[in-house]
Amino acid sequence: MDIQTILEKTLPGLGCELVDFELTAQGTLRVFIDKEGGITVEDCATVSNHLSRVFMVEDIDYKNLEISSPGLDRPLKKAADFVRFAGQQAKIKTRLPIDGQKNFIGKIEGCENDTVAVSFDGKTVQIGLDNIDKARLRPEFKF
Repeated sequence: MDIQTILEKTLPGLGCELVDFELTAQGTLRVFIDKEGGITVEDCATVSNHLSRVFMVEDIDYKNLEISSPGLDRPLKKAADFVRFAGQQAKIKTRLPIDGQKNFIGKIEGCENDTVAVSFDGKTVQIGLDNIDKARLRPEFKF
């Protein structure tokens, strides 16, 4: 099995979802996890201990394992991410321009049929998931 498959099968059983992962050239495997209500240090420790054993059994080669929350500017990758975070601000970069524009900052209105609706400056744009190059939440701080 590959790393992504292992993570996607293992993390839900630990009450977490896979946000992203990367394996660096130096052998560090970074796994970004999330769950409703956010990730705690204890969650990271539990996932780290469990994955260390799973990777040993599955013979996954890495030098260091890092488990982390995705942070306040969490990446948005799946349709479910855009549904979950509807009503929040996001920064989205598209592969191909929409009305001459590739960078959008606005409120996620929702996601249906693999199309994300984002409102900004009094208008709403529809962006296909296959046209999204990068998307991240844009945290709002209220004082």
